[in-house]
Amino acid sequence: MKGIILAGGKGTRLYPMTFSVSKQLLPVYDKPMIYYPLSILLLAGIREIALISTPYDIDDYRNLLGDGSKFGISITYVVQPEPKGLAEAFVLCEDFIGNDSVCLILGDNVFYGQTLSVLLRKAVDIKEGATVFGYPVMNPCSFGVVEFDADGKVISIEEKPAQPKSNYAVPGLYFYDNSVVEIAKSVKPSPRGELEITSVNDVYLKQGKLNVILMGRGVAWLDTGSPEGLLGAAEFVEAIQARQGYYVCCPEEIAWRNKYIDTEQLLKSGKALKGTEYGKYLISLAKE
Repeated sequence: MKGIILAGGKGTRLYPMTFSVSKQLLPVYDKPMIYYPLSILLLAGIREIALISTPYDIDDYRNLLGDGSKFGISITYVVQPEPKGLAEAFVLCEDFIGNDSVCLILGDNVFYGQTLSVLLRKAVDIKEGATVFGYPVMNPCSFGVVEFDADGKVISIEEKPAQPKSNYAVPGLYFYDNSVVEIAKSVKPSPRGELEITSVNDVYLKQGKLNVILMGRGVAWLDTGSPEGLLGAAEFVEAIQARQGYYVCCPEEIAWRNKYIDTEQLLKSGKALKGTEYGKYLISLAKE
């Protein structure tokens, strides 16, 4: 399975912070926001990743992440000249995806939880169709809402419904089989001129091939697209790390524990950041 991180857009809800820097390069407590979706793909066992961003920001991501080798993965960089919808990611990455299945994650979504790895691997193991996640929320009217049957098959997905049919929102993490490329190429742009991810999901829904996996109370999903969300996510990460001593979404640690890199590579990354708490954490892991 291949992975795509969509890190484009203008980040208008975060103006003026994002006038001159990509939203996904802003810090969420002690690390760049892009580290969080990258960590989710690593937890899912995905090691071939495409990162999509604007022509103005793509080199900043390349400077930050390199070719991915320090995480034991490979990263391909893809330019999106203008934001034309989430589903355009599959068209832009057609050659990268090839004959594989693919996971798309939005660059401003933060996930954390003890059962998260199990849920991600469960999604990877579904070989046919599409899989979305359902996350319980107090205000479903503000989200895309998924309705499903007892077998986990999706009955409907509605965007910001006035009368939601469930309290499960759909976060920005999607798994698809290889047919998603042709589906994305076939859907028509919405009235706002974009290829909507909802249109892609609707095709799978009509085929009876859209599945849902529920995220329980042990998983946190944080949207960092607003100043309030960005602050809340930073406070959440700080609280977990300060109280438990474990780092949230540390890609070097995940790569090391998954044996994508060895202890020597982990120590090298730590020493490069030895003047920071982050670097000291990596060095302490290497000395375990």
